[in-house]
Amino acid sequence: MTETQNPAQGVVLTDVAVSKVRSLLEAEGRDDLSLRIAVQPGGCSGLRYQLYFDDRNLDGDIANDYDGVKVVTDKMSAPYLAGASIDFVDTIEKQGFTIDNPNAQGACACGDSFH
Repeated sequence: MTETQNPAQGVVLTDVAVSKVRSLLEAEGRDDLSLRIAVQPGGCSGLRYQLYFDDRNLDGDIANDYDGVKVVTDKMSAPYLAGASIDFVDTIEKQGFTIDNPNAQGACACGDSFH
């Protein structure tokens, strides 16, 4: 069962991130995939982010729709990601998705892990 939440209570994607996710989905030729954002044990700070395309609907998923781009978070990861903002940067120094998470109490130097 998929539950839809107010984006302010879940993960928020910037317009740039939505556009990038949409273009990646179009490149895959798939319209049945969601962007799944999860928190898993690991990394140098204890927890790490995972972003990947998924065609599953897990029990308790929290789903948000951003102009046709579906973003899902599992019920265990949701408390760690509430209010987090995901953006996409494309500069000469860095390219990729960035996560600004107000729930993170600290992060490691690589930026892929938090606690």
